[in-house]
Amino acid sequence: MMAKTPRPAAGFTLIELMIVVVIATILLAIAIPTYQHEIQESRRTDAKTALLDLAGREQRYFSVQNAFTTSFVNLGYATSGNPASVTVGSGYYTVTVSVPAAAPDPQAANIAAPSFSFTATPVAGTSQASDTSCATFEVDSTGYQAAQNSSSSDNTAICWGQ
Repeated sequence: MMAKTPRPAAGFTLIELMIVVVIATILLAIAIPTYQHEIQESRRTDAKTALLDLAGREQRYFSVQNAFTTSFVNLGYATSGNPASVTVGSGYYTVTVSVPAAAPDPQAANIAAPSFSFTATPVAGTSQASDTSCATFEVDSTGYQAAQNSSSSDNTAICWGQ
């Protein structure tokens, strides 16, 4: 009768499993912050798109009414509770509008042109509120686009991609 040779045990050793865990941890340490940064940038894009849309609607409203409006309802946006602001970007940004009253221009004998300015700020308590690079976005009636970081320094080139 022939003696059976023992078969090696199938499976992984503890060292092999630990190596896999270490590699997975390293990959996650790289992937998660990158993913969160990309999500943050996509939400910025939502806010900028909403600002540009609102500016276009404001210009169309002006062409019919010969005045700018502070009512988001007049611009086709539904507001919940606060008519002075609207939440955009899947609930991560609040947009407010400023329409200064026409006042005499001290440099000329005429009245200053009507204008508006939309400002988007992250909603407090959301993950977007921790976006210190692009804390606010702004668009005005002249087409000027601006952004500031959390220290109120100009960060337009980075945030608007100019």
